[in-house]
Amino acid sequence: MPVDDLDAARRFYGVTLGLPQGRSSDTWIDWNLHGHQFVTHLAPKVERVHNPVDGHDVPVPHFGLVLTVPGFHELAGKLQEAGTTFVIEPYVRFQGEPGEQWTMFLLDPAGNALEFKAFADDSQVFAA
Repeated sequence: MPVDDLDAARRFYGVTLGLPQGRSSDTWIDWNLHGHQFVTHLAPKVERVHNPVDGHDVPVPHFGLVLTVPGFHELAGKLQEAGTTFVIEPYVRFQGEPGEQWTMFLLDPAGNALEFKAFADDSQVFAA
């Protein structure tokens, strides 16, 4: 994920999101994102656009992570307590339909869009 300030990335990913930090250098940091390697690299900013989904303007590109429903609500509460400004506030998308999910979008300090979601039925994650 491109970032323009590694110290800001450390505060956001390490403190706000609570991710354990792995290896790092002067130009990148590895993070443990729920058992997956997530890397922030110093790089120029990327132009952002939006696509409409379920009545919301979803930021493109974005990175998404599927959590459990309790994990989603725990993270949403932590982000709200930290005063996070959401691009899309936590809500239930596609309620009562296949693919029903809790979702929220936010930006990291470099403006990268992140989506966190949790499905009512995990078998629907990649359902068409």
